[in-house]
Amino acid sequence: MPDLLHAFDFLLLPCRDNAGPGHWQSHWQAALPNMTRVEQDEWISPKLGPWAARLDDHVARARRPVVLIAHSLGTSLIMHWVLRGNTSRIAGAFMVAPSDRGPADIWPEAADSGFAPMVLQPLPFPAMVLASRDDPYVAFDRARTFAAAWRATLVDMGMSGHMGNAANLGLWPAGLVHLGAFLATLGRVAQDP
Repeated sequence: MPDLLHAFDFLLLPCRDNAGPGHWQSHWQAALPNMTRVEQDEWISPKLGPWAARLDDHVARARRPVVLIAHSLGTSLIMHWVLRGNTSRIAGAFMVAPSDRGPADIWPEAADSGFAPMVLQPLPFPAMVLASRDDPYVAFDRARTFAAAWRATLVDMGMSGHMGNAANLGLWPAGLVHLGAFLATLGRVAQDP
């Protein structure tokens, strides 16, 4: 995996409350090369337009193919951004705990934010979705529906909750194992003629 870590620019897309110091995204950013958090001006009441514009800016400045690493609302950002952004520089998306922007959404303002409804169409690049069976923000069957619609590989994380700030996963070795497996598939795709 070390060579693959230098082959990409990684963009971290946190959830709407950002990734705190105990969040795995913060640990990965501190420990691994080429990882940049896409900082947003408004984390509590986000709007899709400004979030997507910030992602556009980071993708345009990347020096290598980009791997998006998203948590929760960050996965919704990817799906809506794909509809209007330039995806030609995206090598893949690693998406953890996609939150449901559908009828069971517990975020009442989601419909006004631009992040709803969930986009259910194939992604133009490879993707992996890590979903938990006891995530309060998405039923596992819905996460499976998302992964199938996106043509993403689904990883069943068992009873892992939302895998966010409250989980305090630290460096999250299990997540790194799955990231390594995903990057290996991207490496094979890049080597195929």
